[in-house]
Amino acid sequence: MSRDPAKPAGPRSVADALGEVLGGKALERAEPIAEIGARWEALVGEEVAAHCRPAGMKAGVLFADVDSSVWCQQLQLRSPEILAALRRGLGEAAPTDLRLRVGYARSSQAAAARVEKAERNVTEE
Repeated sequence: MSRDPAKPAGPRSVADALGEVLGGKALERAEPIAEIGARWEALVGEEVAAHCRPAGMKAGVLFADVDSSVWCQQLQLRSPEILAALRRGLGEAAPTDLRLRVGYARSSQAAAARVEKAERNVTEE
């Protein structure tokens, strides 16, 4: 089997490999949601990030999963505030609309921290 001389030999970055597989356009579309995901807590704040995470983006609409129906309703009411925060942090790459749905489990680490906090509160009483 012969090697293609146009392709460099040796290891390459994941971004380069994905670029080849997906093509430039797919990566351009994935870039905004990747940045939102990487900066989520800094963009929307600790409280929102504790209950909600970005799931995808299509045609300027950010889809996000929320951990409970109560928080979903609360964040729906706060969606103008959340979108404004995203605009401040992302500029023109920011989503123009936000769609929320109930359906993700918090990390086991976060759940363990909540249980530990609840246990401390019970023993302090």
